[in-house]
Amino acid sequence: MTERPLHYVAQAILFALFAVFIGYFSTAPQYRHLEEGQALLRISFRHPGKPIADCRVRTPEELASVPLHLRTELDCERERSPVHLQVEVDGELLYDEWVAPSGLRKDGASSTYQRMPIAAGEHLLKVRINDDRRVAGFTYEGERRVQLTEGQVVLVDFIADKGGVIIR
Repeated sequence: MTERPLHYVAQAILFALFAVFIGYFSTAPQYRHLEEGQALLRISFRHPGKPIADCRVRTPEELASVPLHLRTELDCERERSPVHLQVEVDGELLYDEWVAPSGLRKDGASSTYQRMPIAAGEHLLKVRINDDRRVAGFTYEGERRVQLTEGQVVLVDFIADKGGVIIR
């Protein structure tokens, strides 16, 4: 019978130690996702590039050789262009990547997510995107002067329906 109170006391001590352990590590060591004096440039988009080739009209002989339920006048490639992305900060090229289309047949959207720490302060951001490998240069461009404070996050996104490059 005298052992039961000792079990309760030992259990209370262990629970208290566990609570102190959890309490300490819930606030310390403090996590900083950026170094002092830095802001974050985040690039995140998902965009299907243009088809790699124009559709062509099938000849009557080609149409006759295709089963009736699959007959379409146009023959179009499924494969899409990779998306070329460039980011400049204050005239210096910070990021340059060709983002391949997804899917087994390379017919899906190109996706990327990048996090780049940059110094806090005023910067001129230029973002250029080419989603059609048949076009030289860039098909979309965005430019914005931003004043970044320490720890601030700037998002670079791409939404074709809203004008292309969005910097916010």
